[in-house]
Amino acid sequence: MLLLCFDTATPQVGVALGSDDEILGRIQLARPQHHAEHLAPAIHYLCEKLDVTLDQLSAIGVGIGPGLFTGLRVGVTTAKVMAQALRIPLIAVPSLDLLAFEVRYTDRLVVPVLDARRGEVFYSTYRQVPGGVQRLSDYEIATADDLAGELSAKGEEVLLLGDGALRYRERFYDLDRMEFGPQSLCYPSPSALVELARAKFFREDFCQPRQVHPLYLRLSDAELNWARLGR
Repeated sequence: MLLLCFDTATPQVGVALGSDDEILGRIQLARPQHHAEHLAPAIHYLCEKLDVTLDQLSAIGVGIGPGLFTGLRVGVTTAKVMAQALRIPLIAVPSLDLLAFEVRYTDRLVVPVLDARRGEVFYSTYRQVPGGVQRLSDYEIATADDLAGELSAKGEEVLLLGDGALRYRERFYDLDRMEFGPQSLCYPSPSALVELARAKFFREDFCQPRQVHPLYLRLSDAELNWARLGR
């Protein structure tokens, strides 16, 4: 079994190949733009170096956000096209789940926070369970101040991670019993995507390409401008 997985919900393009028992290789490119220019070459490079051809793939795994509009659209569209062309299953995993999975051994309330720009962040909350994490809340968008207020009201030990947590670090300084995750966990991990997609593969938890949609959580700039014009 071979899984090709990628996530483009953030400024990072992350690609990984995994088998039924290991991560074979991964590439992570932190770029603020131009996901479409980097994703296909990264897939080609990784497959070439690992001597894997596309017809050997068993499934495609893709991070579906929430995330930035253009980059997220590139990854989801690429995954859908590849799954259809290769006639293999498609597995969708929310990108915030990937961050939370990376710190699944902590006893703290896990809060992955991704920068949504415009002064806002994407986030959700998770708790450790045997074998992974369980999501406790919906995928949300809010200002960093609103999130800080929500976490303060909970009064729990919190682990904040992700590029949004680091960008708005000063907004969370006054929270009691809070710590930040490391810089290495700014973005969703393609290796975590392989692990979560692998579990879904063995459960046959697949999606039809037409069923897979990005988690945008808000309108694009073009849609907002259109709405302002009253169209």
